[in-house]
Amino acid sequence: MDKADSRDDQPIQLAERRIASPAFAALFREGMRLVEEAAAYLDGEGRKASRDLTRGALAAYAQQSMRLSTRLMQLASWLLLQRAVAEGEISVETALRERLKIDLRGTPADAAQEALLPDEMIALIGRSYDLQRQIAQFDAAIRGGESAQPNAVASHLGLLRSAFERH
Repeated sequence: MDKADSRDDQPIQLAERRIASPAFAALFREGMRLVEEAAAYLDGEGRKASRDLTRGALAAYAQQSMRLSTRLMQLASWLLLQRAVAEGEISVETALRERLKIDLRGTPADAAQEALLPDEMIALIGRSYDLQRQIAQFDAAIRGGESAQPNAVASHLGLLRSAFERH
């Protein structure tokens, strides 16, 4: 038996392949760029823009900036965890355990509050929800697709296998 034959009976590590993919690398760069942009905005232009807001809009700005920061911290944590897997620093199993500490659902959008915010803040919030959706899809794929459709062929094969094993 040569090396090629011995690999045939090894399971394919799809999660590790997805994490090492160019798609993940692009998602990682996009996520980290958004974290940096949001931090720069909130510390600079956002702070200046918030001075001109009405009392109600200022309260909405404070709450939405906190939600944005929290959402982005959770997403960055997920991205960094997956990068650690891709770089061989931790195992997929460890990442899956640590992943349980990360909230990828977060708080739902609040259109009424967001309407009171400066345009750039609204854009950052929208981009953060887009990133959150992309990461949730990637995460589901890595974990075996909790939200993915069941594999009809695999379930039929399982039924056939159990039927033959009984005889």
